[in-house]
Amino acid sequence: MAQLLGIAASTLRYYDQEGLLPFVERSQGGIRMFTEKDYGPLKVIGCLKKSGLSIKEIKQFISLAQEGDSTLAQRLEIFRCRRAAVEKQLSELREMLSLLEYKCWYYETACQAGTEDVVRSLLCSQVPDECRAALEKLNLKLE
Repeated sequence: MAQLLGIAASTLRYYDQEGLLPFVERSQGGIRMFTEKDYGPLKVIGCLKKSGLSIKEIKQFISLAQEGDSTLAQRLEIFRCRRAAVEKQLSELREMLSLLEYKCWYYETACQAGTEDVVRSLLCSQVPDECRAALEKLNLKLE
């Protein structure tokens, strides 16, 4: 299962130690016996973890899920909050990417010319559109 999920087996052991895998069956000897039906819940756990939820919060979500339909609204709220947080992160990452694209263009142009003076002497209208947008959005000056 670890290989299928693209995670280390130690991660699955850790999740189990933390009580995140109450749905996984065990053999008489106590060995975890993953099945196809465990894949979906494990992907959800991975998603929640990557989106910034703590192990404690994921454990709370799993407890809610085990309680059944009476907790649907609470579980929906968890996912709405995670979605909002990820959307905010995406917005911040797009802004960072814009700045990085501008800086790559800036230094590529300066390297080709052998001096930054060439870039500094450009008018804003001479900057490529995608870089100009970053300049304007981030309130940057040609540097």
